[in-house]
Amino acid sequence: METAKIFRHGGSQAVRLPKDFRFDTTEVRIRRHGASVILEPVPQDWAWLTPLIGPVDADFEAAATTEPAAQERPGLDVFE
Repeated sequence: METAKIFRHGGSQAVRLPKDFRFDTTEVRIRRHGASVILEPVPQDWAWLTPLIGPVDADFEAAATTEPAAQERPGLDVFE
């Protein structure tokens, strides 16, 4: 079983991962499961969804990643 060193960095605690455990991403999810701490890469695309529901079509991906257009709305002045 591999081990990793724990050290302090500023006010935080950090773990130096062995080379074989490095992530190919800049962000990970962290969660506890009992006494264990689990790190998982944050998905950067929709590939994780395919095994669960099948392929995602282009319309779905476009709708999920496109910002809605700004709407013009009248101002709200609660003191009028």
